[in-house]
Amino acid sequence: MNTQIPTMKLSLQDSDKAALLDQLGEANIKFQHTYPGDRPDRQPVHTVYGGANLFKADTCVRMGEIALNNLLTYAPNFVELARALQFKNHEYLPHLEADVAALTAKLDAMSPEDRKQEPAWLAYSVYNKIVAKLKREAVEDFRVDFEDGFGNRPDAEEDETAVRAAKEVAKGMQQGTLSPFIGIRIKPFTEDLKQRGVRTLDIFLTTLLTETGGKLPDNFVVMLPKVTIPEQMTTMVRLFELLEKANGLAPGTLKMETMVEATQIIMDEEGRNPLMRIIRASEGRCIAAHFGTYDYTASCGITAKYQTMGHPVNDFAHHMTKVALGGTGIFLSDGATNVMPIGPHRGDNLTFAQLRENRESVHNAWRQAYHHSTHSLINGFYQGWDLNPAQLPMRYAATYNFFLSSYEDAVFRLKTFVERAAISTLTGDIFDDAATGQGLLNFFLKALNCGAISEEEILATGLTLEEVQTRSFYRILQGRRAKATA
Repeated sequence: MNTQIPTMKLSLQDSDKAALLDQLGEANIKFQHTYPGDRPDRQPVHTVYGGANLFKADTCVRMGEIALNNLLTYAPNFVELARALQFKNHEYLPHLEADVAALTAKLDAMSPEDRKQEPAWLAYSVYNKIVAKLKREAVEDFRVDFEDGFGNRPDAEEDETAVRAAKEVAKGMQQGTLSPFIGIRIKPFTEDLKQRGVRTLDIFLTTLLTETGGKLPDNFVVMLPKVTIPEQMTTMVRLFELLEKANGLAPGTLKMETMVEATQIIMDEEGRNPLMRIIRASEGRCIAAHFGTYDYTASCGITAKYQTMGHPVNDFAHHMTKVALGGTGIFLSDGATNVMPIGPHRGDNLTFAQLRENRESVHNAWRQAYHHSTHSLINGFYQGWDLNPAQLPMRYAATYNFFLSSYEDAVFRLKTFVERAAISTLTGDIFDDAATGQGLLNFFLKALNCGAISEEEILATGLTLEEVQTRSFYRILQGRRAKATA
C-alpha cells in the first residue's frame, strides 16, 4: 500500500523566518552571557574575618586547634552535640556515659550503608565530619581585615601593619599554612577613606609580590566594603590595572568582592536595584557579594539590641540580592553571628556551677549560630562569615546537617534527571534543561567541596566519577551524546 506524506502548506517564507530568528538568537546569546548560571567552581562555606594586626602565617592552623578544643570541651561526643542543637532523633539518644560509649562503638563497627539505617546516623556522621574537618582544613577562607576588624588607626601604624601582614601571607604561602581562599578587606572608597584604602592596597600588594617574586596566593581576592555607587567599583578596576602593570601581573589577575551593607545598594534614588550595574562596573573582576548584617541593619535604623542575623530586614535584602544577581555566577555570602560561644568564666579551678554556666553559655551561642547558618542555607546562601574560631564547629554542624539530611532526596532527583537526559540522548531529542541539571549537580559539588560527602557518594546518582569531575552537567550531556552516537 502506497502512503504519501501530505504536502504541508506554510505561510512564512524561510528568508523572513531566518531574519527574525537570527535577531532572536543575538538577544538569547546576550541573555546567556549575562546570566550564565551558577558557577560550578568551589565556593567556600564561610569567610573568617580577622584583624590585620593579629594575622600570622599560621593563624588558620591555630584557629583550627582552638575550634577543635572548643568542640571537644563542650561536646566531647556526638550525643552531646546532637542534644545541644536538637538534631533529628536526638530525643532517642542515651544519656549515660557508658551507653553513649557503647552506641559509639556500635556505630564505629558498622559499614557506612548499615550505619545509615540507624536513628543516630545523622548526628554521629555530622559530629565525626566536623572533627575531621577541623583537623584537616578548619578555615576555608580568610580575610585579613583592615576595616572594621582593624579600625581607624594612625597612618603610620596601618602602613606598618600592611607590610607585616603581607610578609606573613608570603610566609604562609611558603609554609603551606594559608587557607584555600584568602584575601584582604581594605577601607571603603568613601570620600573620607578612599586615600587610606588605596594606600593600604598598594602597600600590601607591592610588599607581598616583592616577597613572593610576583606570585599571589591561590584564590586571592580584595574585598571593597560599603559600596554604594558603580564608580567605586570602576575606580578599583583602574587601580588593579595600574598595580598589575607595575608588578608584572597578567591583565585580569586581581579579583574583587563587594559588600551589600547599605540600603542604597538594595534600592537607589530612582527606586531601582543597582546591584547589577555595580557588578557590571567591575568589568568581570567581581566574583562575590557579601552581606554585612550589622551595617545593613544599622542603615535601616535598627537599634543595636536587635541587629541580628534573624531580623526580617535582612531576609528582604537577601531576596533582593538573589533576584538581582541570580544566575550571574556571582557567589553570594550571608553575614555573621555576633554572639561568641565563649564561656564567661576562665581559669583551671572553676567550680561546678561555673563550669555549668560556661557550658550553657556556649551551647546557647552554638544554637544561635547553628540556626542562623541553617536559615542562610535554606534560603540559598551557601556561605557566611565567622569572627571567632569557636564559631567554626557550628558552621560545619549546620553545613553538614543541611547536606546530609537532604542527601537521599537529592540523589533521587539528580538520578531521575540523569535518566531523563539519557533517554533524550538515545532518542535524539534535544534536552534543553541542562541549567536545572547543573543546579542539582551543584548541590553535590558543594557538599563534596566542604567535606560533607565523598566522591563515591555522588555515584549513587548514576554519574561516573569522571563525569562528576567535569563539574558541568552540560559537558556530561555532551559526553553521553558523543558515546551514544559513536
